[in-house]
Amino acid sequence: MAFELPALPYPSTALAPHISEETLRFHHGKHHAAYINNLNKLIANTPDAGKTLDDLVRTAEGAIYNNAAQAWNHTFYWQCLAPQDRRGQPEGDLLAAINRDFKSVDGLREAFLAAAAGLFGSGWTWLIQGTDGRLSVENMGNAGNPLTTGRTPLLVCDVWEHAYYIDYRNVRPDYLNGFWTLINWPFVAANLSAGTS
Repeated sequence: MAFELPALPYPSTALAPHISEETLRFHHGKHHAAYINNLNKLIANTPDAGKTLDDLVRTAEGAIYNNAAQAWNHTFYWQCLAPQDRRGQPEGDLLAAINRDFKSVDGLREAFLAAAAGLFGSGWTWLIQGTDGRLSVENMGNAGNPLTTGRTPLLVCDVWEHAYYIDYRNVRPDYLNGFWTLINWPFVAANLSAGTS
């Protein structure tokens, strides 16, 4: 069964002014769609055609991995963002873990945005829950995904230029500041809960 491009979990205008409708049209409708289409072509009539996207990210290599991971990463990224009325704040177990491992939400913000600003080239900046339960911020180039090492992704920022060039040109830090205001903290908390269950 072929993979399909998932719909955005909000209207294409919902993240403005930080991420414009035009950016979402290109980023979701062109870039994300291209990874899905390429993946379907690569796995057609192969043993990989029956695998889930999670399975492909964990086991595939080469072009199949790159397209599967990019499809997975983008789907996860859209869910990490939310309109203003759904963003919430870190609380409960998530806030306790952030305070334990980063001293405060501001400490996490500083570490996360510094990592994302410093990532050379294209890739993703992740907030990850390790197998020991500790949280860490990690950059992964190209299609990197923490599922490949058995860790739990909690939050991700797309640091490929196509994520921000329409709105911010080459000023990545401005995009990152906008990204931080859009975080869907209930989604991050749900990922933490899933990783500890």
